[in-house]
Amino acid sequence: MKYYIIAGEASGDLHGSNLIKALREVDPSAQVRCWGGDLMKQAGGTLVKHYKEMAFMGFLEVLMNLHTIFRNIAFCKKDIESFNPDSIVFIDYSGFNLRIAKWAKEKGYKTNYYISPQIWASREGRIKKIKRDIDTMHVILPFEKEFYEKKHHYPVNFVGHPLIDAISNRPEVKEPVFREKFKIDPHKPIIALLPGSRKQEVQKMLSLMLSITKDFPDYEFVIAGAPSLESQFYEPYLKGNNVKMVKNQTYNLLSISHAALVTSGTATLETALFGVPQVVCYKANWISYQIAKRIITLKYISLVNLIMKKEVVTELIQNDLNTNRLKKELQAILAGTKREEIQKDYRLLRQQLGGIGASKNTALSIVAMTNS
Repeated sequence: MKYYIIAGEASGDLHGSNLIKALREVDPSAQVRCWGGDLMKQAGGTLVKHYKEMAFMGFLEVLMNLHTIFRNIAFCKKDIESFNPDSIVFIDYSGFNLRIAKWAKEKGYKTNYYISPQIWASREGRIKKIKRDIDTMHVILPFEKEFYEKKHHYPVNFVGHPLIDAISNRPEVKEPVFREKFKIDPHKPIIALLPGSRKQEVQKMLSLMLSITKDFPDYEFVIAGAPSLESQFYEPYLKGNNVKMVKNQTYNLLSISHAALVTSGTATLETALFGVPQVVCYKANWISYQIAKRIITLKYISLVNLIMKKEVVTELIQNDLNTNRLKKELQAILAGTKREEIQKDYRLLRQQLGGIGASKNTALSIVAMTNS
């Protein structure tokens, strides 16, 4: 059968690639055409458009790129009609995907959503569009099933979290080899810096993260360079700072890190699944933050705290994210009771997310629904 998959970010590319592998295992005749990235292409999908051309962050950035966004939507519809898939799979990226889903449903295509839009965080009214336009929703967070089914009477398929698959399937890193390759001090514990995957994020976050490196001379700070950004983009941040950078090596880096400073997003959960104590960071431009503050109703912003329903990791948001607070909170997780408590909660978090098999579970459900 033919599947059309749309992902618009680096995390969607990762989960989309594992889904493609699982689809081809469940349906050996599967033909996959996709929007995503290099990983989805390597998994066997025919890549139509790379997420690097689609990643716009914040309300202002979206407004400034509306022409490009609408052009992409029009192109996507034409490409779907040309391919004529048996089923369409939307992965997160709700602003774009929900627009396509409305059109696709009207055209009679079967629609799957894998990794729900975060309507439990903001703009809950989108449930009407989801009920109308999505045949099957495959959710990855335990509280999402209760949210959809009990609160909105919309049945969903809880498949487990695909990050567990992605982390379990990766080859084990040899720490001495890794350190030597990237010229990382063999004796200093590593503090990983994860400033995000979009230019706007990195520009806001990385300078702040680097502002405390001189206060921790016994540690090696290493930036996790995003695959979506060129190495040259990071060069200004490396000058004059005692810091290293590794590109497209986030999981390898986290597997040998002692602590991390992490921009809010999927990376907070990835860091937790590697058992690395972290400080969660978030800062947006003033207008975007004021808008977000009024529409987001959650007590926490990190997935770790949301899933555990308590503050497991410290969140430094907007004005609270400054050099003094960052230094204080990092110091608190390098050793001692707080570090031990975080790691204990991480173990409970992993249990709540279920075991391996999210990609396979989703693929089985998609193929069964498409055949029905």
